[in-house]
Amino acid sequence: MSTYTATVLWQRGEQVFTDNRYSRRHDISFDGGITLAGSSSPHVVPTPYSDPSAVDPEEAFVAALSSCHMLWFLSLAGRAGWCVDRYEDAAEGVMAAGADSRLMMTVVTLKPAVRFHGKQPTDTEHAALHEAAHHACFIANSVKSELHCLPRLLTD
Repeated sequence: MSTYTATVLWQRGEQVFTDNRYSRRHDISFDGGITLAGSSSPHVVPTPYSDPSAVDPEEAFVAALSSCHMLWFLSLAGRAGWCVDRYEDAAEGVMAAGADSRLMMTVVTLKPAVRFHGKQPTDTEHAALHEAAHHACFIANSVKSELHCLPRLLTD
């Protein structure tokens, strides 16, 4: 078992907050040392309260699925003797109402384009590599995962 961490930090600063006119921009820090700017999606919260240049949770979800799939694809292709020169995915996620009328990511579509060096796989072999990557992808397998919330109050 492995544990992965991310730290999300938002601070009010001088904003009123109770008028709902506050910035949703925040920092997302990972254990490897990188910090990304995060924000709500401008599709959900209008600018200037959202920052379109920051990563929103919906984009991060789509990116995590795409990245995990790619990493498995590259691993499986290499093990099978295929040499990959380039892998690009223009992944898309759709947020819509689910069966219970709550908004959710209802569909994520990966659209990987792959260039191989040397021997080229057939369409069937290429599709089989993607199918195997999909089944191996930890994030795709986690979409049905349990979520726990353990809140605590900070005091001065």
